[in-house]
Amino acid sequence: MTTAPSAEPISLAEAKRHLNLFHDDDDVLIGGIIAAARDHVEKYCGARFASQVIEAKATCWVDMARLPVTPVTDADIEYVDTAGVVTALPDTVFELRGDGLVLKYGQSWPATQPGSLITLTAVAGFTNCPPAVKHAMLLRIEDLYENRGSVDDADWSAFDSLLSNYRFYT
Repeated sequence: MTTAPSAEPISLAEAKRHLNLFHDDDDVLIGGIIAAARDHVEKYCGARFASQVIEAKATCWVDMARLPVTPVTDADIEYVDTAGVVTALPDTVFELRGDGLVLKYGQSWPATQPGSLITLTAVAGFTNCPPAVKHAMLLRIEDLYENRGSVDDADWSAFDSLLSNYRFYT
C-alpha cells in the first residue's frame, strides 16, 4: 500500500517549459500526465523517484530483507509480540540497506506471535531525482501530451537508454 507523493519530481512549470507551452488551458491534463509519467518510470525502473509513504506487511522477519520498493530512507516497524501486544521495533535493532532491512551487529529479531503480521511503514524514494530520470520523464510527458494515443514501443530507445542505469530488478 502506498500513499501518493506529496510532490512530483517534475513541476508543472518544468513540464510546460519542456512542452513550450505558454497557456494554462491544459494545466490539469499536464498535471495528470506528470503523475502518469512518474508512475511509468517507477514501474519501469523498480524504484521510487518521488518521496512517498509505503506500508508493507510480512509474516516473518526474513521477508524484510528485501522490501518491495527502493530506496527506503526511513522505516518504522510494529509487530505483535508473543504476549499479543503490538510493539514498535527500536531502530537500534535494524538498519536500512537500500531495498531492505538487516540486523545490526549483535542484535536478533524478536519473537512474534504465530500468525500475526509485521507492519513496516517507510518513506521510500529519491530525495533528488537523477537528471537522466527527470529527462526521461520529460520525454514521456511530451509523448503523452503530443500523441494522446498509442505509439510504437520501438520509438522508446531514448527513454530506455536514459533509464537503463536506474533499473532495480525485482
